[in-house]
Amino acid sequence: MKSHRFAVCILLYASSLSAPACGDDPDGDFVWRLDRVIPALEAHQAAAADEKFVYAITNRLVAKYDRNSGKRIAVSTGEAKHLNSGFFHEKRLLCAHSNYPQIPESSEVKVLDPRTMKVTTFHDFEDYGGSLTWVLRHDRSWWCNFAKYGEKNADTFLARFDDEWQETARWKYPPEVIRQIGSYSLSGGLWRKDALLVTDHDHGMLYQLRVPKDGDVLEFIGQRPAPFTGQGIAVDPATNGLVGINRAKKHIVFATPVAQPSE
Repeated sequence: MKSHRFAVCILLYASSLSAPACGDDPDGDFVWRLDRVIPALEAHQAAAADEKFVYAITNRLVAKYDRNSGKRIAVSTGEAKHLNSGFFHEKRLLCAHSNYPQIPESSEVKVLDPRTMKVTTFHDFEDYGGSLTWVLRHDRSWWCNFAKYGEKNADTFLARFDDEWQETARWKYPPEVIRQIGSYSLSGGLWRKDALLVTDHDHGMLYQLRVPKDGDVLEFIGQRPAPFTGQGIAVDPATNGLVGINRAKKHIVFATPVAQPSE
């Protein structure tokens, strides 16, 4: 039946373990476990969530799904070529957007109004030296990742901007991350307290980073396996967990921090 096609697939792991309370230290002793999935044909680039809905992001559109039933509610309208990860800010979904793989590179921040499902341009970077793959709001600043690919992927950089979109700082990524990502680059990012969690293009791994006190290279804290196949991730405000995708299976994926059992 059609309803089965959009049914939510529930997968629970380690049911005897409790998840850490909201606001736990991101360096704490837990692992990211798959909690549930929602089938979504648009789960190609990233996922994002608000309290009632989840959003699957593909190159040219965003699809809105009911988080309880798994039913697709609506799809976006408006021009887009290569959307990337999404971030909710003031009840609107900000999506990184680029003209990848065209040269010269051109990047924009697109904005989706979840009520109208209309996509418009929020900020235009034009050619800023890379392809924009995520945008975040943190500590009264904008944080944007500009990706480079192939032999130039070590030139990928994170830039911080003020409210007028004037750059205030930028950092490159540590070699511990760059040597693992292959010919692709970094696709998703989010802040969890004072740590930056980033994903690459096609590995189920969260790299944990910190802005250094000095220097222009982000500090590598560590990494943890995660039930995503790379691509864009976002905070799930309903669970204090994360939401991402399994690109091959076309699933929106929910992940929960679960305490590791004591030995």
